[in-house]
Amino acid sequence: MNRPDLIRFCIPSLLGLAAAPALAQPPAVAPTLPSPAPPVVAPPTIVTPPPVQIPPPSPAQQAWLKEWLKGGTEQGLMARRKATRELGGEALISAVLDRAKALNTGRVDTADFLNIWALRPAAFDPRPGLARAIAEDRLPQWAAGLTPPYSGYEGLRRGLATYERIRDTGGWPALTAQSAPDAVRARLAIEDKSVQPGEKLSDALQRAQRRYGLNPTGLLDTRTLKELNVPVDDRIAAIMANMERWRWMPRQLPVNRVQVNIAAAVLTLFEGDQPVTSMRAVTGSPDNATPMLTSSIHSIVVNPPWNVPASIAKKELWPKGRAALIRQGYKIVGTPENGERIVQPAGPNSALGRLKFDFNNPFAVYLHDTPARAKFASYDRLASHGCIRLEKPVALAELMVQSDPKLAGQVQSLIDTGKTQRVQLPQEVAVYLLYWTAFASSNGAMNFRSDPYGWDKLLAQKIEASSSRMDPTVAPAPTVASKD
Repeated sequence: MNRPDLIRFCIPSLLGLAAAPALAQPPAVAPTLPSPAPPVVAPPTIVTPPPVQIPPPSPAQQAWLKEWLKGGTEQGLMARRKATRELGGEALISAVLDRAKALNTGRVDTADFLNIWALRPAAFDPRPGLARAIAEDRLPQWAAGLTPPYSGYEGLRRGLATYERIRDTGGWPALTAQSAPDAVRARLAIEDKSVQPGEKLSDALQRAQRRYGLNPTGLLDTRTLKELNVPVDDRIAAIMANMERWRWMPRQLPVNRVQVNIAAAVLTLFEGDQPVTSMRAVTGSPDNATPMLTSSIHSIVVNPPWNVPASIAKKELWPKGRAALIRQGYKIVGTPENGERIVQPAGPNSALGRLKFDFNNPFAVYLHDTPARAKFASYDRLASHGCIRLEKPVALAELMVQSDPKLAGQVQSLIDTGKTQRVQLPQEVAVYLLYWTAFASSNGAMNFRSDPYGWDKLLAQKIEASSSRMDPTVAPAPTVASKD
C-alpha cells in the first residue's frame, strides 16, 4: 500500500523527554493573542493562449476554399447541397474551420452521442493547420489530410457518389415476388454493374445476397426482397453514418488488434496491421445492443463460472423458481447486502463455455466461448445479451498467447484440467467493437447489413441536423432516412 513517509523521531530524544523532571518544563506565561490568519493566496490565474491568428487568404486561396466547401455532400456531411450567399472574410474562415473539424472528428458533437456509442474522437483544433496552410500556400495538402486515412472510408466515399447518382436519376423500382425475371435482373444491375443480360438470374441474386449478408440461395425470397426494396435514401443514410463513425476512429490503429463488426457479427484478428483470422460471432440482439467501444484484452479466464447479471437473473432465471435452477446446476449464493445472486459453475454447459476474454469497459461485456454452437451456422447472429460469443475461441486464445513459451500450444491443456484460472496475456491486445453496416469490397461494390439497432437512421438524422445548424452550404433534406 502506498502512503506518505512518516515523520521519524530519534528514539533516545523521545526517551529523554519522557524522563525529564517537571522542573525542567518552561515557566508558565500569560496567554497571547492568536496570530493573525495567514493571507489567502489566490490560485494562479490560468492564462488561455489566444487563438492562433489565421492570415487572410489571398484571392486565389479564397476561391479554392469556396470551391472546397461545396464538397460537403461528397464527404457524407449532408445529403444535399444548396447555393449560398457569397462567403468572405471571417464568415469564410469560420465555415472552413467548421468543415475541417467535421471532417476530422465528425459532424455530430460527442455531447449528442448515445451513451452506448462509447467511441470518442480525439480533440482537434483546425486553426494551427489552416494558418500554416495559408501561409505556406498548401491548402489542398492540408484539406487532404483532414479525412480518415483508411481505405474503408475512401471506399464509402466512392460508394456514396455512386448511390447519389442512383438517387438523382430516379432510384430503383420496388419488386414483388411476382416480378418478372427481366425486371429483377434490371433492378440488380442498378447496383451491380457486372450483371449480364443473358446471365442466370440465380447467379446475380447470389451476388446480391452476399453483399447484403444473406444466405446465398439464389432465390428471390422474402429477406432478399426486403433488402432490394430498401429506398436509395436509406442506403445513402447508411453510408453517411458509417463515414461519420470512421471519423471517430483514431488516425492510427494498433497493428495488433481484434475488431468485431457488431452488425455483421464477425470478429477479425489483425497482426502487423494485416488480417490473419476471421470467425463468426454472435452479438447483441436488438433489445440488448452490443456497445461500440475500444479497450484492451488483458487476460483470459479458463473454465469461467458465470456470475449471472441481475437483470438477466430477474427477467429469465428467477421466474423458473429456486428448485428448477438448482436442478439445472445453478448455485444461489448470498451477497454482502443480504441479497442473493445466481452463479452457473464452470463446466461444459456454462453459458460462457470454456474461455472468457476480459477487457475493461463500463458495460461489463466481453468475448467468450459458448456451448450453443448452432447459431454460428445462421445468417442471423444478433442474439446475445450484449457480449460477443465466438465461433473459434481456442484458436483466438492460442494466437494471443503464442509469444509466451509457457503458454503457446497449451490452451486446450489448461481447459482440460477443469480448473478455473486467469491467464495474463504476454501483451495486451487492443479490441474494437464497431458497428459497420456499409462497406466496400475490394472491387468497389457496396455491401450493406441491416441496421438492427436503428443507429444508422438516427446518426444520419443527427448529421443532417448538425449540418443544418452549423454549415452554410447545407440544404434541408427531409428524406435522408425514413423513420419507420
